[in-house]
Amino acid sequence: MNVFEILGPVMVGPSSSHTAGAVRIGLMTRKLLAQRPVEAVIGMYGSFAATGRGHGTDRALVAGLLGMRPDDMRIPDTFRYAKEAGFQFSFETIQLREAHPNSVMIRVRGEKGRELTVQASSLGGGRIMINRLDDIDVNCTCEMPTLIVHNMDQPGHVSHVTTMLSQNSVNIANMSLYRNKRGGRAVMVIETDQPIPEESIRWLEHLEGVLKVTYINVGGEI
Repeated sequence: MNVFEILGPVMVGPSSSHTAGAVRIGLMTRKLLAQRPVEAVIGMYGSFAATGRGHGTDRALVAGLLGMRPDDMRIPDTFRYAKEAGFQFSFETIQLREAHPNSVMIRVRGEKGRELTVQASSLGGGRIMINRLDDIDVNCTCEMPTLIVHNMDQPGHVSHVTTMLSQNSVNIANMSLYRNKRGGRAVMVIETDQPIPEESIRWLEHLEGVLKVTYINVGGEI
């Protein structure tokens, strides 16, 4: 246990799980989209749906999508800033199977047309877990440098990525592989001990069979 887990995050709002965690989910969704969000449908489940609006979870999620952090003093006025930015959003109550009670599903569209669906949960103390990306289950906290590679489920992709990391002296801390079906679409989620050079990320993006590459190195700030 570290000091952050004992003391909790610096935040604006009454609850670390309903506000700080919610901001981080929104901000992580923005980073995963890799574009400025222009529209989002936010589905809240469990405790988020039951008490989230009273705790400011709705404002916190939108704040994160706008790029704000948990200690941003603008969070109480998030909806006004969203309107000024032309960001359209709506909320709905949803049902999820075997999900954490503080869970949300965000369907978001970026300014360049990219669309993404993220299911995530707030674990308490400002910590979050990304549970699902589009239609593929994942488990990713993104607290370490994290490489997320979407690719076709074909031989060779894992070898290409791990060889690239080895050549850059980047050690793999955790690695998980997911796919929606055999021969379909797959996702690699790799947490590393060292940052990954930007030129290596660009190289991965141009490999045949690689659909999308997302690299997140938040340095503990998310």
